[in-house]
Amino acid sequence: MENFRPISLWNDDDKPREKLISKGRTALSDAELLALLMGTGARFKDGFGNMVNKTAVDLGKDMLHKADNNLLTLARMGVKELVKIQGIGEAKAISVIAALELGARRKMAREEKTKISCSRDAYEILSPRIEDLNVEEFWVLLLNRANMVLKTVKLSEGGVTGTVVDTGNLFKIAILENAKGMVLCHNHPSGNLKPSAEDISITRKIKQAGQLFDIFVMDHIIVTSQGYYSFGDNGDMQN
Repeated sequence: MENFRPISLWNDDDKPREKLISKGRTALSDAELLALLMGTGARFKDGFGNMVNKTAVDLGKDMLHKADNNLLTLARMGVKELVKIQGIGEAKAISVIAALELGARRKMAREEKTKISCSRDAYEILSPRIEDLNVEEFWVLLLNRANMVLKTVKLSEGGVTGTVVDTGNLFKIAILENAKGMVLCHNHPSGNLKPSAEDISITRKIKQAGQLFDIFVMDHIIVTSQGYYSFGDNGDMQN
């Protein structure tokens, strides 16, 4: 690159580390934050055999471009996908993936002692776990009589189009936790928020079983990267 200038020669106001210290983390672009995670740039040969130099910020921009400038898309990418970007080695890819996972876990931490008053409360707890997945997973929030979260449980993991739920195992766990209520949740990797016939069927089955055990099934939420669908909000829990 003819106009390549290493970050060490940039003005202090433009260097990611110095900018974070002087202006705070919110002043940095997504590419600059990725650059800090990766630490260094890269030097490699392109497809024509020419030597290419890229700063860590350049690599951050390349990574975002690969993800269509969407952090949700980036969070779905694994090591094998990221290392296909020229200049991104395994170590850099792992650093970025680890940081994105920490961000997701930070959001998960809010569930402790959370009271579920509406579908949005449940969505904010569960979405960090499943909204970025490429396969379906089925989760449940177990609640006490005051609708406080007792435990968050993953019941099953399937493929792109579905997952199987063991109703017996679900209620075994619920009874052991002395749960009095629950919120069901699963994701649609396709991004389609519309419930399938199977989604409706399993919801009815679990709701009916809950009546036998005196455990109230409050809602069933479908999560995608674009938002969520609540059976309760749409009157589907009455059926």
